[in-house]
Parts: sequence; C-alpha cells; structure tokens
Amino acid sequence: MRETIDRASRNGAGASALKVSFEFFPPKTPAMEETLWASIERLAPLAPSFVSVTYGAGGSTRERTHATVSRILTETALKPAAHLTCVGASKAEIDAVVDGYAELGVRHIVGLRGDPVEGIGAVYRPHPEGYAQASDLVSAIRSRHPEIEVSVSAYAERHPESRDWQTELDNLKRKVDAGATRAITQFFFDNDLYSAFLDRVAAAGIDIPIVPGIVPVQNFTQTAKFAEKAGASIPSWFAARFEGLEEDATTRQLVAAAVCAEQVFDLVDRGVNEFHFYTMNRADLVYAICHLLGMRPAQAATTEALSLGEKVG
Repeated sequence: MRETIDRASRNGAGASALKVSFEFFPPKTPAMEETLWASIERLAPLAPSFVSVTYGAGGSTRERTHATVSRILTETALKPAAHLTCVGASKAEIDAVVDGYAELGVRHIVGLRGDPVEGIGAVYRPHPEGYAQASDLVSAIRSRHPEIEVSVSAYAERHPESRDWQTELDNLKRKVDAGATRAITQFFFDNDLYSAFLDRVAAAGIDIPIVPGIVPVQNFTQTAKFAEKAGASIPSWFAARFEGLEEDATTRQLVAAAVCAEQVFDLVDRGVNEFHFYTMNRADLVYAICHLLGMRPAQAATTEALSLGEKVG
C-alpha cells in the first residue's frame, strides 16, 4: 500500500506532463444520451487532448456519430475526433462524410478499416466501390483535407486477421506512410506485451506515437467476451481478481479501479505519458484513475494555484 501511495505522489507531481483522451460511443436512446453527456460533463474538466466518438459497423451509427460530434463542438471546449470506417460505403459516400466533418470544424479523424457488417470474426469484404483498407482511407482524408489529423488503430497482440507480425507491422507502416500521425492500441492487460510491441514497431522504423488503449473493466464477463473476439488475451492473474464478483457490483467497481490504476502506474514507470481510455460512456472509473495519476479539474487547479499565491503573497 505504501508503494502505491508513493507512486501516486510521484506521478501527481508530474501530472502536467501526462496526456489523456477519452472514447465515447453515440447513444441509442434518450436514457443513454443522458448518461453520455453526464460522463462528458464529468470528464471534460480534466482537459483531455481529445475525445473520440465511435462509428458503428457498416456505418450503422453514422448520423448519431455526426450528431454527437457536432454537439461536442458546439456545446463544449473539447476537441472531438470522429471515427470513420471503410465498411459499407462507397468512396463518394465516405468523401462526403469527411467533407462534412471538415466543414463542421472537425480537425481529427480516427480512420479505421472497420469490422465486417456481420460482426467480429466474419470475413471482411471491401465495398465494391469503397476504400479497401484503412491506409486507403487515411490517404484520402489527408489528400482532401491536409489540415485534418488522422489517428489509426494498432494491436499489441496482433489483429486477429494478421497471420504473423510482419503482416501486422506492414499494415501499420502503410497507414503511417499514408499520413497517420498517431496509433491507438486495442486494449490489453499485460504491459509486457505492449512493451514488446513498441520494440517491434521501432525496429520496423515506425516512429509515430503508439498510445496505449486502456479499458477499466465495468463488467468482467462482457469484457472477457469482447477480448476473445478482438484477440486480446486475459492473464489468469487478471481474471482471478474478479472471481466471485459477478453479483457484487460495488466490490467489482473498487477492484476494477485498483487493477486499472495498477496497470497505468506501471506504464508510467515504463515511460508512457499518454493514455486513451475506453470509457464505455461511464465516467466514474476513468475519473478515479486520472485522479490517482495526479490529474485535477482545470478550474480546481487554477483555484488552488491562486489560493497558494495569496498565501505566499
């Protein structure tokens, strides 16, 4: 316990050097929309670098993604990053979406190939008139709107469709060569796998930031199912932390915060200073972890600094 407190104190002292970003998904119902905006309101004072909004398979949430991004732009000071995929749309349709975002004022897109319409695990088939791969999409975005930054995905444990590491790294390199400036990883729970991935990326001559994607576990059973489909392993020690908590939401929440904070602290100790949190549209766990990292609401930090100045004066 003392070690955890000491590490939290050290990290708090350098919290200003840390960067965080948050991912949300567009709501389907009025109740979900209320939850989303409560979470955005809760996390916004932590001054994230950006907040991303996901895009459903086959463009199934295109309008809702656009509406959420638009509201973030008009009602908050946050910088939204709109997800966009190649699936289920022609080049002309995707170009129109990109142009619309540019006109709206969006200056950051997360460009993805996307999962098959049938879901993860199904065979991916490019739209006959569309962009085949993420690298094609990135190139199109950058050529049409050079002012738009493009982030892409990366996989610390390889994409489920990559037959080997060379295939994985070649794909990432194509996206970088097309104009991507940042990669965000699929979530992972073993930091050694992430460190090994960084070594592979560096050896391949890829020099963009590889930001770790972090998921606080809201529901272990659901997370485990998604991890299996996404090719993310769950260490036995990690699973053991949640044993017997299926019906104990309160304890599960506390354990989830502790486990996630432990992972993030270890990454900070390894020199990582930027994190992308998959919030699942819920703020409490993410906020708690950021607090442990030493991050404080911008207004509170300003008030504290002014108070200190008055005392010194």
